[in-house]
Amino acid sequence: MKKSARRKSTAAKPLTVAVVQLPHAKGLPFPAYQTDDAAGMDLIAALADGRDIILRAGEHAIIPTGLAMALPPGTEAQVRPRSGLAAKSGVTVLNSPGTIDADYRGEISVILINLGKAPFTVRRGERIAQMILAPVTRARLVAAVTLDETARGAGGFGSTGVAAAQPGAKRTRKKSKPVARTGLPKKLRSKKTISRTSA
Repeated sequence: MKKSARRKSTAAKPLTVAVVQLPHAKGLPFPAYQTDDAAGMDLIAALADGRDIILRAGEHAIIPTGLAMALPPGTEAQVRPRSGLAAKSGVTVLNSPGTIDADYRGEISVILINLGKAPFTVRRGERIAQMILAPVTRARLVAAVTLDETARGAGGFGSTGVAAAQPGAKRTRKKSKPVARTGLPKKLRSKKTISRTSA
C-alpha cells in the first residue's frame, strides 16, 4: 500500500531573533512552534517553584516569562490568549493582543485575567499565552478638512451586521444606544489586581 506524502510547510523563511533567558527561567524550554504551520509560539510562566499565583474570578496578574529579546526592526511580537485556557477555564490575556515593540529590551510579561467562575492556579512551566511575530506598517498622518465619501459612511458598531433587504423594501436604521464607558463589568471592577512574581 502506497503511503501518502507528507504535506510540506508553506511557512516563510523564519526570522532570526536573539533571545536572553533570564536567571529565573533557567531550566524552562524556549518558546517553540508546536506544528509545522503554527502561527504562534507558546509562552511559559517563569514563576519560582512553590510560588504559584491563584487567580480568583475577576482577578488579573502580571506573569513573568523570564525572556527578553531583540526583534528585527520593522517587526513586532503580539501576545495572544491560548484557546485551550480560554475555553476550559475562562483565562485570557487582558490587553490582548499585547504588543512587544522592536526596541523593547525588558522582560516579556503576560497580563492574565480569570473571566471564569472558578479559581485558576498559575504554576511554573504553565503555558500561559502564545506569541506571534508580525510585520509593522508605519503611517504618516496628514491633517484634512474632509474625507472621501463611501457607501458605508459613518456607520459604526453593528452597521454592517444586518442582512441585505429584499428589493423594494424600505431600510430603517435603529438609533445607536449610548456606549457605557465603565471599563470592566461592575463585578470585576471591585477586584484587586494581583502582581506577585518571583524574586
